[in-house]
Amino acid sequence: MPAAPRRTRRRATALLAATAALTTAAALAAALPAQAHSGKGGHGRPGRYQDVQLLSFNDLHGNLEPPSGSSGRVSELQPDGTTKTVDAGGVEYLASHLRSARAGHPYSITAAGGDMVGASPMLSGLFHDEPTIEALNKLKLDVTSVGNHEFDEGAGELARLQNGGCHPTDGCYTDKEFKGADFPYLTANVLDEKTKRPILKPYWVWKKKDVKIGFIGVTLEGTPNVVSADGVKGLAFKDEVETIDKYAKVLQRQGVQSIVALVHEGGFPASGAYNYDCDSPGAGAGISGPIVDIAKNVTPAVDALVTGHTHNAYVCDIPDPSGRPRMVTSAASFGRLYTDTTLTYDRRTGDIARTAVKSANRVVTRDVPKAPDMTDLIARWNTLAAPIGNRPIGYISADIGNTGTESPMGDLIADAQLAYGRELDPRTSLALMNPGGVRAGLTYAAKGAEGDGVVTYAEGFTVQPFANTVNLQDFTGAQLVQVLKEQVSGSNAAAPKILQPSANLTYTLDLTKSGADRVVTDSIRLNGAAVDPAATYRVATNSFLAGGGDGFPTLGQGTNDLVGADDLAALEKYLTANSSAANPIAPPKADRISVVQ
Repeated sequence: MPAAPRRTRRRATALLAATAALTTAAALAAALPAQAHSGKGGHGRPGRYQDVQLLSFNDLHGNLEPPSGSSGRVSELQPDGTTKTVDAGGVEYLASHLRSARAGHPYSITAAGGDMVGASPMLSGLFHDEPTIEALNKLKLDVTSVGNHEFDEGAGELARLQNGGCHPTDGCYTDKEFKGADFPYLTANVLDEKTKRPILKPYWVWKKKDVKIGFIGVTLEGTPNVVSADGVKGLAFKDEVETIDKYAKVLQRQGVQSIVALVHEGGFPASGAYNYDCDSPGAGAGISGPIVDIAKNVTPAVDALVTGHTHNAYVCDIPDPSGRPRMVTSAASFGRLYTDTTLTYDRRTGDIARTAVKSANRVVTRDVPKAPDMTDLIARWNTLAAPIGNRPIGYISADIGNTGTESPMGDLIADAQLAYGRELDPRTSLALMNPGGVRAGLTYAAKGAEGDGVVTYAEGFTVQPFANTVNLQDFTGAQLVQVLKEQVSGSNAAAPKILQPSANLTYTLDLTKSGADRVVTDSIRLNGAAVDPAATYRVATNSFLAGGGDGFPTLGQGTNDLVGADDLAALEKYLTANSSAANPIAPPKADRISVVQ
């Protein structure tokens, strides 16, 4: 996921239970004594085993209101093998589901896998995500790992979210000073380069009576590759496995044998359905991606991994280095799911009886009562945001989606940045937009009551929340070709990041090939002509890409830099100039990249 430098103000139950609950439990669970699940022994004494409920979620990204469009749906596998979509998400519903899930579970922990904030919709982003921290406090979140997006505004702002205080530039938004998070952010593998120590707590121990469970929190080692240089200045990001192993030993020396790792890194399940059986046999089953190697190598002392980052849903058993199965979970993103895991604690050993662990992803359906305190919270912050957020900035004739190798929304942004770039410098040749910087599409009737294609500032903010600037740089034609190859090679070889091009750039992407060869060099055309390797081209990108972000080092080598205004301002200017109520803008056809599969 991308991140961006900040400016002065950042712009800011289960359904069909028979199929909705993916539950993994080894046969030994049945062999445990009855008191394993009651926590009671003879004569009123605590039993040997105590079930501990672990509720978890990840990648909330400040989505307090129900996400719209595909961002607010999950895919559910049906008994006949078909899938259906279910509307999901919204913190009012998440709170109700979590509170209901906790009922009858005196031993219950709520944990998260990072990216609670950052790339947030305007309701949270406009206020530097203070509304989301307030909501998480009300949710009774116990602990979270840090994610890459927690560094969007740098370590100083992360410390403020943890410890409280008014924003150093914007001040206080209400008559009360922001108190910060009631829960700890864990940053075990994020070190201050000078002190060589974690910038916040590396681990935390949950205790209830004689039960103790330790949590270690890490983010992906590659965070500097997906966050702006300003956001990670002065920080070092260490290997996830080495860090978790290190602090697992620390916890064990303190007498904590039950350990959960909160890892902001993830995987890619073979199915997009949240209730897909990740452990089913057969070709094409299971999970791939970075989390697999992490899970296979993290010390067996860790009993479960709560993960995130890839916005996918999975509940998988992945063997640890000793060959024992270990639960690895992720609850998609945006508060659409939560994971309900049962950890059976053995009082005799102080460890988790791992073969009794069971887990399932649950849908945050919208068919339950809203949590009144969350409704009030949203209303309070919406009142502050309304004068800015309700302002119309353009009109669309239909939904402009944000899916596919090339998305209509990504193309629209690239066109807007090309137009803005040419205002700054008529020599501007083309524009390129990173797909991860496009956080949503535009929905014709986003609020249900609209139905008129009006695009508000709040909706635009949801699409582009990073407060990047539009930057112009000079590149040779050879460098431009190299940039296109970097989409599918180098650090992007395994998971390509296809740049969204302005309308005057076309080429063929051949996915039957591998590496850089997937970009068919002879097919590249700019304004219908071949790119001259020796010529100079003026390229508009956002400031994140201009710094070489997202695995595009060549974009960090441009010359004659010119820094323009905010990228959302460029989109607003383009929509205002090219749309009206009588003549709304149509979705781009997304036909600039020809894909061969």
